[in-house]
Amino acid sequence: MVNTHDNRRWIALLLISSALFLIVIDMTVLYTALPTLTHELHANASEKLWIINAYPLMVAGLLPAAGMLSDRIGHKKMLISGLPLFALASLCAAFSPNAESLIATRVFLALGAAMMMPATLSIVRHIFTEPQERSLAIGIWSAVAAGGAVVGPLVGGLLLEYFRWGSVFLINVPVVLLVLPFSVSLIPRCGGTNKRTIDFLGSLLILVGLVGLIYALKELSKPNFSLLEFCAAALIGFIFMMFFVLRQHKQSQPMIDFSLFSNRLFSAGVIIAVITMSVIVGIELVLSQRLQLVLGFTPLQAALCILPIPIGSVLASPLTGLLLPRFGERLTTVVGFILTLVGVIGMILLYQSALTLLLINLFMIGIGMGMVFTAASTTIMLNAPDEKSGMAASIEDVAYELGSVLGVTILGGMMTAIYSYTLFVPEQLTIDARVYDSIDEALSTASTMDKDQAQILIMEASKAFDTSFVVVFITIVCILLVSTVILQRMLRPLIKKS
Repeated sequence: MVNTHDNRRWIALLLISSALFLIVIDMTVLYTALPTLTHELHANASEKLWIINAYPLMVAGLLPAAGMLSDRIGHKKMLISGLPLFALASLCAAFSPNAESLIATRVFLALGAAMMMPATLSIVRHIFTEPQERSLAIGIWSAVAAGGAVVGPLVGGLLLEYFRWGSVFLINVPVVLLVLPFSVSLIPRCGGTNKRTIDFLGSLLILVGLVGLIYALKELSKPNFSLLEFCAAALIGFIFMMFFVLRQHKQSQPMIDFSLFSNRLFSAGVIIAVITMSVIVGIELVLSQRLQLVLGFTPLQAALCILPIPIGSVLASPLTGLLLPRFGERLTTVVGFILTLVGVIGMILLYQSALTLLLINLFMIGIGMGMVFTAASTTIMLNAPDEKSGMAASIEDVAYELGSVLGVTILGGMMTAIYSYTLFVPEQLTIDARVYDSIDEALSTASTMDKDQAQILIMEASKAFDTSFVVVFITIVCILLVSTVILQRMLRPLIKKS
């Protein structure tokens, strides 16, 4: 345990935050790079979703085992071991020759991320012992987690303005080389007291289960989905997840202790994490696509437009950490969701208005999301015992990664499906059926047509995409409304305890 008067704990927090920033930024850094990637690697609509989803999905599947391993061998060891793996995987991803190899290297990247992620929050909990400092530190951790996820498109856009697409991965390498030696010498040893046996079979079960269920959702979101593939994937996912849960209940030292969820506050924190990440990822994915493919922004211009989200989130998270002990998680969560709701409704009403109004609404969304991120992390970590901090952190991280996957799969899939169903192509245009797959395909086809026909196709594709944009944002409004009602009730016992 670090002495509370030893300022090295703040340097350790900086190092932890740097590692965390790399992990979460890789969830969203490809959003602004996606049109470029699609063109350079000749990726189809399905490959596009898997390029994005492979990383958070594999991280989610690996995190339970990583959390258990972190509790067993020590949080510092896990962080130090994951950093070089992450750098090596980033190098491989940067020079992927095609979509298939990029998907494979994103899986490799997930291994390093899964090793580090539970350790980051567990170390914060162990080195900050005073309640006020711990709340502030968790607020900073949440700001980095939220800020990294939402600043990813900006980093991607900035790099693509001057370098090839591989630079969005290559940037990880120098950061790791800088953080690694300081982490070895400055981060204290913590954890490693839990001697549970690592459940590798359980890890395989939950990994296959999650992949199966998410694949089924992805298939269902296609305009012309295969009922056979959907049923097969859903059945495989359900069976493996069922066996995983049964296995955990029978073990004396489970990988995921489901008794943690008997604490209503802990469960509420996990639900908040899933919903928050799904919403923010859905907003960024759909908005970044519209800015580039409908309005014609460059990746950098699109990223700069989204910048108010990370600014609002980074400003709100540490401040929320300071105020949480006074106002509690319930009030903080409700206020955060309401602010986000106001921003999303503003986007629906004003998305075709002046850019300034768009930026104001995005800033409101960022503030709301920053508040909710911090409330989720605090609720989860303060409602789990010390000896299970790695497990609790891994559950939270799984929630964030799963939320990211659900945001891309459900909201991104909805975006594609609504676009396909609403696209109207005049009979006089003889075009490939691929234009119905995505607006990328429509724009690519338009580039090979004469000017008048190309303008007609672009106009119709833009109208269809705007329809999908509005439908997705209306869906987000419904999610936020339902979440606000349910979660304020789940968090009510916290008020009684205080």
